[in-house]
Amino acid sequence: MKTSKIKTIFRCQSCGYASSKWLGKCSDCGEWNTFVEEKEVPPLASVGRRGALTDFSSKVVALDKVSSENFIRTPSDIAEFDRILGGGVVKGSLILLGGPPGIGKSTLMLQACGALSKSAKVLYVSGEESLAQVKNRADRLGIKSSNLLLVSETNLENIIDALKKNLPEIVVIDSIQTTFRNDMTGAPGSVGQIRECTAEFLRAAKSKNITFFLLGHVTKEGDLAGPRVLEHIVDTVLYFETERQQIYRILRSYKNRFGPTSEIGVFEMTGNGLMEVKNPSLMFLGERHSQVPGNVVVPTMEGTRPLMLEIQALVARSNFGFPKRMVTGYDANRLTLIIAVLEKRAGLRLEASDVFVNVAGGIKIKETGADLGIACSIASAYNGFIPDATSVLIGEVGLGGEVRSVGHIPARLIEAEKLGFLRAIIPQSNMKNLSYSGKLKVIPVDTIEQAIKAIKQ
Repeated sequence: MKTSKIKTIFRCQSCGYASSKWLGKCSDCGEWNTFVEEKEVPPLASVGRRGALTDFSSKVVALDKVSSENFIRTPSDIAEFDRILGGGVVKGSLILLGGPPGIGKSTLMLQACGALSKSAKVLYVSGEESLAQVKNRADRLGIKSSNLLLVSETNLENIIDALKKNLPEIVVIDSIQTTFRNDMTGAPGSVGQIRECTAEFLRAAKSKNITFFLLGHVTKEGDLAGPRVLEHIVDTVLYFETERQQIYRILRSYKNRFGPTSEIGVFEMTGNGLMEVKNPSLMFLGERHSQVPGNVVVPTMEGTRPLMLEIQALVARSNFGFPKRMVTGYDANRLTLIIAVLEKRAGLRLEASDVFVNVAGGIKIKETGADLGIACSIASAYNGFIPDATSVLIGEVGLGGEVRSVGHIPARLIEAEKLGFLRAIIPQSNMKNLSYSGKLKVIPVDTIEQAIKAIKQ
């Protein structure tokens, strides 16, 4: 009898693209050295072998006949965690929590499970630690609950059986990279395994109204280890942005079907776990040295929350032919643009100087409302003057040197006033219909040169 030859393919571990031969660079996503050899499953066999373990289908009904009574949020009693989720955990949702190893993903989830188990049955599936190790962490965090079930398992079929027998309302998979399906080729953590296991958890979540938390590791580049399609399957994507060496941990919502995106939660790593920071703005400004050139404060918006951040700039003479442009916590291309505007529109000769910019506290600014603060901090460091310590700067910088309007001005001004600031330099275009009646002195500016003059003491 003639046996069929097993064929192999090379699959990109970043996007899932398949090739008949190994490639150094993926032609689909452009990533390097991501192809791994896998056995190709025959199409006819794959249909039967990859059948769904959970049924998920519904009849066709009219929109006005569909009930939304099951759309319920369950708070976790961790205010920072509930904030980025939009107010609590939504039943039947699929939530991805990513971050580098040792950042605190398992610790935070165990704390959340302890709080959620007060009102719901929770199943914690550990694929990386034994039950004794999980129990040891729970004892250190002071978590005791008979409603919190533990299981050490990596086999998808066994996990689904545990769901059917115990009927939990919330399930934590720690981690998705260790979960595998027996009837599929490829090692745990490969593209095919992650995609199929996540799809199965999605069917279970939607058909049985179970909330799933999937914990995932990230690569050295900061991307989730596995296919990018994983982010499209889940309802919510949460990432730890800071490094594990830092005391403060910032958790950001990159996708949320049930709440705002770009919302952040700030935590402090302690011996008793991750403790939420009640006033992040005060924490970020706690070690500020205001009587130093190049030091300014900007109110930024992170989701619906205004944050006061310290911008530090240093301008030094370059000893090489090519001056350095280094930035931490801000877009490097945006910094290059601001430096060019300062040279052309404000007359700063920065072509022979190294420019260093840092956002204190380890947070990354995603919006353009900090442009004016970045520009004025560089001008202050270059000219050597000390900026007014009681002022904040808000605004986007255009290529013509103009200061453009930004959103959420009232919320930014209120936050600045709470922390004792006296003046705010904002775009002139934001003065129209400005709904702010606080004690802060508002100084409108049209150009970057006007802002530099206004920030001087």
